[in-house]
Amino acid sequence: MNKTHTFPSLSRRDFLKLTAATGGLAIGGHLLDTFSPWLDYEEQAAQPVQPIAQEEPMSQQMQSMLRFATLAANGHNTQPWKFSIHQDTIEIYPDYSRQLPVVDPNNRELWISLGCALENLLLAAKAAGYAPEVAYPDVDESIRVRLSSDTPQTTALFNAIPLRQTTRSVYDGQPVPAADLDKVQALPLEPGVSLHYLMTPTELETALEYINEGNLRQYANRAFVDELIFWLRFNKKEAMAALDGLYSRCSGNPEVPGWLGRIFVKSTKPQQQADADAKKFRSSSGAVVIVTDTDEKAAWVRAGQQYERLTLQMTALNIKSALLNQPIEVAELRGQFQSAFNLETRLPQLLVRYGYAQPMPRSLRRPVEQVLMVEKTDAWSISVSG
Repeated sequence: MNKTHTFPSLSRRDFLKLTAATGGLAIGGHLLDTFSPWLDYEEQAAQPVQPIAQEEPMSQQMQSMLRFATLAANGHNTQPWKFSIHQDTIEIYPDYSRQLPVVDPNNRELWISLGCALENLLLAAKAAGYAPEVAYPDVDESIRVRLSSDTPQTTALFNAIPLRQTTRSVYDGQPVPAADLDKVQALPLEPGVSLHYLMTPTELETALEYINEGNLRQYANRAFVDELIFWLRFNKKEAMAALDGLYSRCSGNPEVPGWLGRIFVKSTKPQQQADADAKKFRSSSGAVVIVTDTDEKAAWVRAGQQYERLTLQMTALNIKSALLNQPIEVAELRGQFQSAFNLETRLPQLLVRYGYAQPMPRSLRRPVEQVLMVEKTDAWSISVSG
């Protein structure tokens, strides 16, 4: 679940205006340092997707599984997870140092992100020849996955993990063939999770009204914009230094010096963002709302699993997808959105648009070494308590 919002595309006219306003000489002085042509972004992005070697010992295979887990969708590409390995068990912990207190004050989307990582981990475990058993965070602040030997099961969803991405561009408006949509809708559902497909023009326009209102409210909130800017990476150098966040090229925007990009985003009018997302939504083939019966950690994790499973199936069918969660992130709109689609007591968790578009550059991920917790006698070497 990468980022739920993207800043409007920086058009050539906008770029030239900003260049004139700030001085072309100043920009030119930053170009070589900003774009760093000697840094190979594509090579770095491909590093986590090496196959799992069957001849490796179990401990090494488990670390290989974690590489696939880290490729999961997550909010703002914050990668808010830590992992630990104990004999036959992998544990997933929230990393609250990477929470989004403005857009996600209850850590709902953070736990959804952990559910996405869990789904990838389960697929990787099965591909490596293990049967996983999951303990959900009903009480504990962790997800526990116990592994036992089994026959390897490599699926189309597992093969789609390295290819999956959140595609935030304008789509081509083409409908999804009925046969492919049937395959998507036939996906198994997590307990307590259901999918509400928005298929009619009326439903889609109703959803768009809430997306627009959510954008207007969020982009009028200076704290929201500041939090977003903190996680934006405006050029290759920034992206590769952080290995997280939202690289401008992944959203279809050009690279610019960071200071210039921050000026542009801070000056974005709420209506500009609403118009940009309206264009993206209207270019989509359809949309689906992921809903749960309850609003607790275990339900959020399962919603994340369902979302990851959905996007992996779409990826296998060459269908692109992206999130537009504004109606759910704005607390005052969530209940209205719930009522508008007659969800009754079921709670909306994610709004996903889908369709066809050209692939975008992949987002970077931190290496396993940076997210793996190492045990030191009776205490962890890395705290995840926030």
